[in-house]
Amino acid sequence: MLLGAVADDLTGATDLCLMLTREGMRTVQVIGVPDAGFDFTDADAVVVALKSRTIEPERAIDLSRRAAQALLDAGAHQLIFKYCSTFDSTPKGNIGPVADALLDLVGESAAIVCPAFPENGRTIYQGHLFVGNLLLSDSPMRHHPLTPMTDSSLVRVLQAQTDRTVGLIPHATVRKGATAIRAAISEAADRGESLLVVDAVANDELRAIGEAVSDMKLITGGSGIALGLPENFRRAGQLDSARSSHHFNAPEGRSVALAGSCSEATRRQVKGAMERGMPALKIDPIEIGQGATTIEDVVAWVRSQEATALVYSSTDPQEVRSAQEQLGPHAGEVVEQFLAGVAVALRDDGYRRFVVAGGETSGAVVQALGVNALEIGAEIDPGVPWTLSLSDDQPISLALKSGNFGAEDFFIKAWNAL
Repeated sequence: MLLGAVADDLTGATDLCLMLTREGMRTVQVIGVPDAGFDFTDADAVVVALKSRTIEPERAIDLSRRAAQALLDAGAHQLIFKYCSTFDSTPKGNIGPVADALLDLVGESAAIVCPAFPENGRTIYQGHLFVGNLLLSDSPMRHHPLTPMTDSSLVRVLQAQTDRTVGLIPHATVRKGATAIRAAISEAADRGESLLVVDAVANDELRAIGEAVSDMKLITGGSGIALGLPENFRRAGQLDSARSSHHFNAPEGRSVALAGSCSEATRRQVKGAMERGMPALKIDPIEIGQGATTIEDVVAWVRSQEATALVYSSTDPQEVRSAQEQLGPHAGEVVEQFLAGVAVALRDDGYRRFVVAGGETSGAVVQALGVNALEIGAEIDPGVPWTLSLSDDQPISLALKSGNFGAEDFFIKAWNAL
């Protein structure tokens, strides 16, 4: 293993796997902290998917340290701490505490912070994160039910989470290339700055950043930060340039789409699928909590559809707040566990192809299905591939989509990609 990564949610881990696979690394995704002696096969890169984004900081630190230690024990030369390209972390969030813990683990004093993913419209300029042409704080992420992003300054947001000093490598430096970036990182470390936000607005800048951090033991950021890392191993003669990704054959069986995300992107995708004739059933968390809607009801409806069906809870922020007022702050977990139960029942009935929208929902579904490792397959949209469950007598195909990712026709496009 050359590269090991710890991701704070499932869809983000899959996104990172896809990036590394596209850049020529044989990559395996592991669900949860791997057991001692876990067989990583002959992977160049291993990405451990946790569900640690919004849990208590102490638990997030423990899981992340254990996952990172397992990767180091398996021979990883370099670690990535992967989080969302929209940061998804309030002032009391886990990015700072986990980064601090992993720096201590590898015995380093500094790491970069770069969630930029220009291909999906996430860019960083003067330390401010943009979504498309909007500041993060002006984007729909300001209404996120769990991690409302009301400040676009990554320096300010991160500084609230750590006792270490947060610095900035500005775009004027980044555009000069790897040598200038490397020198700026060294100068910042000399000033006592430990977590360094790095500007990036284009893929060639991410590649330059990747080259500049070749000797750093820990890197933090979104999946885009991995764009320039594989080439470092090729230059060192550690990665075969001829390696190509292996594309799996999707198992036969019926298909279903499950959407638990309430992001604006997923809501557009649900609307787009319905406009294109996809049968869709909306579930309500309050009715689930009251027992008025059951897993058996939904499974029976899905089975009755001749075409691939969509089950969704995606709704606007006002309805989300109403559900939270009645069910408490964990209203989202009610939907996640419900959809996970639907997935298990359908799997037991012969369904083998699942599209799941939403990081938390994807985590709940994969855990319920008992999947512990994934192989990366065909790309549907930037950051979203099909995957195939490993170590399973009856493998299933899963497309695990971050709520904010994907084009409007994603739910239709996914099946065509198979």
